[in-house]
Amino acid sequence: AGRDPMKWLYIYGVDGLSVSGGGTIDGVGQEWWARSCKRKKTQPCNTRPPPRALHFEECRGVSVQGVTLQNGPQFHLSFTRCVDVKASFLRLVAPADSPNTDGIHLNDSSRVQITDNLISTGDDCVSMVGNCSDVRVRDISCGPGHGISIGSLGKNRTTDRVENVRVDTCLLTNTTNGVRIKSWQGGMGSARDLRFESIVMKNVSNPIIIDQYYCDQPTPCANQTEAVEVRKVEFVDVRGTSATARAIKIACSDTAPCTELELRNVNLTVVGGGAATASCYRASGKAAGVVAPASCLAKGDP
Repeated sequence: AGRDPMKWLYIYGVDGLSVSGGGTIDGVGQEWWARSCKRKKTQPCNTRPPPRALHFEECRGVSVQGVTLQNGPQFHLSFTRCVDVKASFLRLVAPADSPNTDGIHLNDSSRVQITDNLISTGDDCVSMVGNCSDVRVRDISCGPGHGISIGSLGKNRTTDRVENVRVDTCLLTNTTNGVRIKSWQGGMGSARDLRFESIVMKNVSNPIIIDQYYCDQPTPCANQTEAVEVRKVEFVDVRGTSATARAIKIACSDTAPCTELELRNVNLTVVGGGAATASCYRASGKAAGVVAPASCLAKGDP
């Protein structure tokens, strides 16, 4: 990692690298987790963050295949400002209560394929933040963990853009969220042209969630008028069981409502039987096929 303590195995500015072979990389993150403010409430949250286990930066044509990454102090596998990335046939594992141990994390990267992976961690199975585009996530077994997330976007009034993302043929089991888009108040930019398709949920809390009021800090976040635009998002053939009574939550901004959303062939019920509910605020779009719980999207502009 050189002089940067935030990165453990760090690869910078390399083209055409392949990492494979079937071995195991163990981040031995237990000591870092114990220091986290998410576990130790007396610990301030602004201390030095733990290192990322395997991190690529400004690389092109990278392939990571067939290895196991486990017990990362923070993110297990991450890519920043990378192009033409493949991450496949990986096993990424950490305890369900290990903080910030995302499986695969993307930042400012494009033309990414994440396929055929088993991810079981204490945070997002797959996450992507500012300025990611042309991303395909397919054939993922996710859980436990926090689901598959776009965001958080727009923190500290930044401008973030995420577009042309496809997530399909995924199984989520015992996760605290399903498929999620999250942004902070005050941010700018957009999340658009996103499609979640052929997703199976098993005992998942919050299976479908769009949250433009995301706030991950001990004190309440200030109300702000700017917001990251969320537009052209499709949820298609999503089925399974919700661990929460509310299976669909779409909470959008007064000043930048969510538009052109679609729910098509969505069938979510509460674990143990019974109807789930849906709630929408400042969200418009259409429903097609059988949608349960019933769509709460407004027709036309909200």
